[in-house]
Amino acid sequence: MIATSAYQPAASPGPPSPNARDFEPVATERRILRPRGNCYGSSPSGRHRPVAVCAWGPLTSTGQNERQHGHHVAWANRAVLLADMVESVRLIEEDEVNVISRWLNLVDHVKSNVLPQCNGRMVKSLGDGMLLDFDDVRSAVSAAFAIQHASNRSNSGLPPEKQILLRMGMEVSDVIVEPDDVHGRGVNLAARLMALAGPGEIVISAHARDQLTPNLDADVEDLGDCFVRHLSQPVRAYRIGPAGPRPVVKTSVSFDDLAPTIAVVPFATHHRAADQHVIGEALAEEVIRALSHSPDLSVISRLSTTAFRGREVTLAEISAHLNADYVLSGVYRTDDQRITLDVELAEAKSGRILWTSRLSDHVASILGGEQELVGRLVAEVASAVVTRELQRSKLQPLPTLRSYTLLMGAIALMHRLSLRDFEEARQLLQTLIDRGIRQPIPYAWLANWHVLRVQQGWSTDERQDTYLALDATKRALDLDPDCSLALAIDGFVHTNLLKKLDVAEERYNQAIVANPSNPLAWLLKGTLHAFKGEGPQAVDNTQRALKLTPLDPHRYFYDSLAATACIAANKYDQALELAQRSLRANRKHTSTLRVMAVAQWQLGQHDVARQTTQELLRLDPNLTVSRWLERAPSAAYEVGRAFANVLRQVGVPD
Repeated sequence: MIATSAYQPAASPGPPSPNARDFEPVATERRILRPRGNCYGSSPSGRHRPVAVCAWGPLTSTGQNERQHGHHVAWANRAVLLADMVESVRLIEEDEVNVISRWLNLVDHVKSNVLPQCNGRMVKSLGDGMLLDFDDVRSAVSAAFAIQHASNRSNSGLPPEKQILLRMGMEVSDVIVEPDDVHGRGVNLAARLMALAGPGEIVISAHARDQLTPNLDADVEDLGDCFVRHLSQPVRAYRIGPAGPRPVVKTSVSFDDLAPTIAVVPFATHHRAADQHVIGEALAEEVIRALSHSPDLSVISRLSTTAFRGREVTLAEISAHLNADYVLSGVYRTDDQRITLDVELAEAKSGRILWTSRLSDHVASILGGEQELVGRLVAEVASAVVTRELQRSKLQPLPTLRSYTLLMGAIALMHRLSLRDFEEARQLLQTLIDRGIRQPIPYAWLANWHVLRVQQGWSTDERQDTYLALDATKRALDLDPDCSLALAIDGFVHTNLLKKLDVAEERYNQAIVANPSNPLAWLLKGTLHAFKGEGPQAVDNTQRALKLTPLDPHRYFYDSLAATACIAANKYDQALELAQRSLRANRKHTSTLRVMAVAQWQLGQHDVARQTTQELLRLDPNLTVSRWLERAPSAAYEVGRAFANVLRQVGVPD
């Protein structure tokens, strides 16, 4: 590296200004000023501005900065690298001495081996992280790869849950350099980029990317414009891996990480007859089949769980062999005609019993494939899991929560439709996304959150919510263009916020092609037909959705939109029945109250309709007919104008 002089600001403190003439050289022994011209640094708004940059060497700074602040300030262009231990709280909680010892060994290796070879400096060790700076980007990248390699080597032979994984973020910019610290926007941006990285990943800025040669210095993957916390504008980010013939970095988190795993052990019997276990296995198989239809659970296959039939094993042993979070087991007895099942759901790690029940049905019904007992059992099990994960999300610190706990808690809180819970759902989703999980599901649900926020009348800036919803679905579909949930919710955004019904219908059709059994896609597609006044098709689609979700914990939402379809088909009795059923499950869904009031009015129940409207206005005091028409996708159609006319008659202000 060529030794150079520093620039000293001639007037106000801060990083170098865009023009070199604004600076005066500071004399240092045997140093020659070699400006590198204009590069790009970060502004407070997150935009990039040109700054005059020189090569970094030993720096001194005197004059006006010291006179104004009484502190020595030295600016330098440095590559800043932040490394962080993933899930450090959990790891230390489970094995404090061993984890800390391994971490300190890694830090010592970085200090004694990596940094001297890469011309780097250990600015500080952060307990479960490291802040490093380097002369240039290539040196920083080499060091990052070397650190990841050392970390992987130390993890060799350890089970996944015991491994120390690192995530890293890097930015190159002008920073204030002190003997034991660095300050500035570049450090902050490196931290934000680190939050985008998944376990074992390195994410860098566009500035750093511009100083690398792809396929020679590193394999580089463009992540696009990424929104990061506390910056109003998106930041272009890139993920890098060691240069080589294979792709850079695999997806860091599988779908299973976003759904808890449940093992259904074949139900036992006290009968000694050789054929008696057949009923228990048949019943377990039906339960497994029903549970596997839930997107919220990952279910261990029957062939894997059958191995535990008749064995005296503990929950810990089952969990260790099957890697299950929950275990469903039970004992049954039969007479000639009936079966009685005592069943329990346990949390595998703690051994805590979360739910027990005694269920009874005809043996012929079980063997004949009828689903009454199985349906009740599955509904109660799914509810118990959601309740447990929601409880966990409220009681434990967010950094300690498993990814599926964050996701399930967010979905449950989002659909409660109380403002406090709704805002907490947003926090859970953002925490999940900040972990760098590169899966479409969290982004899709975040988009759904923004749509519901507008629909409930809670948005303070509907244009901003529309933009953020669309951005979230774009990110989801960038990660997986065939994700049925993301396609359906993108249609939801285009229907309810953008009112581009042609685009929305295309998205719903794509979602159904990707997964013909996606109930949300059928539901939203039916609602779109309702908005256009296509009643019969709307009812057909929404009824199909209801058949696909007989046990959905958020069934109120399906009933509500199915009621909207019935309004379009002039089936007011059925609309009222569905709306009433929806409100029994969730009384805060304002869309349901609007549909109920219209159905009641059309059935001649005018006084009751006005009472329903009073409850509606209590929940959404800013509702007016004109405001509803501005938001309603059906406003351009006759069915929407008729709906608005009834809203006036039931007492919604113009």
